[in-house]
Amino acid sequence: MFKYLNPSYIFTITGKILNVLKFIVTPIIIIGVIFSVFVSPIDYIQGDAVRIMYIHVPSAWISLICFAAISFLAILNFLFKIKSATLFYKSLAPIGLTFCFIAIFTGALWGQPTWGTWWAWDARLTSMLILSFFYIIFICGYKLTSNSERSAKICSFISVLGLINLIIIKYSVSWWPTLHQPSSISLFRESTVHLSMLIPLIIMLFALLLYSALIFLMKYRIETIRVKKKSLKD
Repeated sequence: MFKYLNPSYIFTITGKILNVLKFIVTPIIIIGVIFSVFVSPIDYIQGDAVRIMYIHVPSAWISLICFAAISFLAILNFLFKIKSATLFYKSLAPIGLTFCFIAIFTGALWGQPTWGTWWAWDARLTSMLILSFFYIIFICGYKLTSNSERSAKICSFISVLGLINLIIIKYSVSWWPTLHQPSSISLFRESTVHLSMLIPLIIMLFALLLYSALIFLMKYRIETIRVKKKSLKD
């Protein structure tokens, strides 16, 4: 089992996966854009502004998934001192932060035509903004701390607090009166999004997940090389 956690083994496997992703990411993104812009219908209330959803919603989901993942990895590293976990969360955190910014920016673009304002201190919007701060603090935690043990403690502590914020993000529309609509898509009940809009949304989610995986693997390999070079110098 520990063979699969070995950085050298993971480096080899990620190289093979990376080669496959390079060929499939661009075509799937193009298909997603075609479905989102040309195939999906105009919303009868929001008009063409609804097309922002195809970037906004997947970006928000990916930012939440990334933070949940880096939190798990940071806590795992703190408890069991697994070096690969450190490389994983260092590679994943900037991706999550980027998609968090995209979600906030596209949310503002979408909010203007639908709510009549670029920003409101809405519970969902505010908790997403707080998530971006958690990302920034998390990244600073390992970037500005040279001691690995202290860095692991800081990152795991931030992770625990950030996980509480993820729960707040999830249930904010249920706990407080907000401008943001309740969740339209759920694994446990029927979706309120029409199939003609749901299919492009799923394609874009899949496309952006693959793109995230591509960037993650490239970043992971860079981090691995950096660690190897540092160990050779030492």
